[in-house]
Amino acid sequence: MEESLTRCVEFFRGRGLGAEIILADDGSSDATVDIFHRAKTALPQAGLTFKVLHLPHKGKGAAVRAGVKAATGDPIAFLDADLTIPIDILDLFLQALASGADVAIASRYMPGSIVDRPWWRRVMGDVYRWFVHLLVPTDIRDTQCGGKMYTAEAAKDLFGRQRLDGFAFDAEVLFLARRAGYRVREIPFALRQRRETSVDFLSDAPRMFRDLFLIRINALRGLYRA
Repeated sequence: MEESLTRCVEFFRGRGLGAEIILADDGSSDATVDIFHRAKTALPQAGLTFKVLHLPHKGKGAAVRAGVKAATGDPIAFLDADLTIPIDILDLFLQALASGADVAIASRYMPGSIVDRPWWRRVMGDVYRWFVHLLVPTDIRDTQCGGKMYTAEAAKDLFGRQRLDGFAFDAEVLFLARRAGYRVREIPFALRQRRETSVDFLSDAPRMFRDLFLIRINALRGLYRA
């Protein structure tokens, strides 16, 4: 966390950008919040604001939704705290939004992407990706990558209607983006992911697949109407 926060601050200051850095803490039991507070006091803060959201444990979808709701800037981006997707991708996201996109997302399946991850994670990701395309049409190659940027208008609209608390929230939001006609741009990048993941496929996969069906059911029931 300390290294990630330092890299974020260096990124924004190196480009002369103001930013609001929000840590959405999903009920963690480790020292993440303490490390965040300690690290920020040692970093230059001109033009930057820091905020911690102390949330009950519900899941990644609930944490990102809370972060978007609390955000006051434009555009709004989120990345995983370990910066597996490097902070520099925000440069490409900003270019995509400047050229007319409403949403820019990191994509492991775009030409030019480099993916270095364990084979079993590739297989599980490919299986889940196939189910997403089957059940929740989004016209997107990679819904699940943990790096995205939205115009504030798109973020507030989509996350204001999004309902799922777990990992399938990404597919849900992009499903809603397609229905609403938002322009989504996928960005290739280099992913090197050899660390342990917080996703336990044996326990999380059933809920992730269930949630894909729930998205379709919610849509049929009209629960996503603005």
